[in-house]
Amino acid sequence: MITSIVIICASALLFAYWFRYTCILILNTRRVRNYERSVADANGLAFVELRGQVNQAAFDGLDQIFESLDRDYRVVTYLLRHAASYNSTTSPEQWLLQIDYKLMTVWYRLVRMFSGTLARAALLEMASVISHFANAMGERSAMASRA
Repeated sequence: MITSIVIICASALLFAYWFRYTCILILNTRRVRNYERSVADANGLAFVELRGQVNQAAFDGLDQIFESLDRDYRVVTYLLRHAASYNSTTSPEQWLLQIDYKLMTVWYRLVRMFSGTLARAALLEMASVISHFANAMGERSAMASRA
């Protein structure tokens, strides 16, 4: 019985490590062309500016940044789902990042009361996920305009 519990706990920890490592690898992948600024400007999104403000913001201003990032996330995912060049299947990469965003949302809400540093790290990762999706949107738009 104890052996089974140890194996289950070790497997859960290894899965969590794999998930975090994979998300970080996806987010750190550099693109040939960066579309985040053009997509943000075209759709009235603020995640580019907010990413720069996270470290300078007062502790009580983090919730305002969180709300703005959450709005940007909803807009970008809506655009990705309803784009003319959208294929109905979500890539595994996007699926993982959607889960990561939701986990960072929960993590932010848990740690914002205790640690400004951890809360800021969560906000930065949320902004990186939005940036990744904005780049995907820009790439799809560029491919559709070439066709």
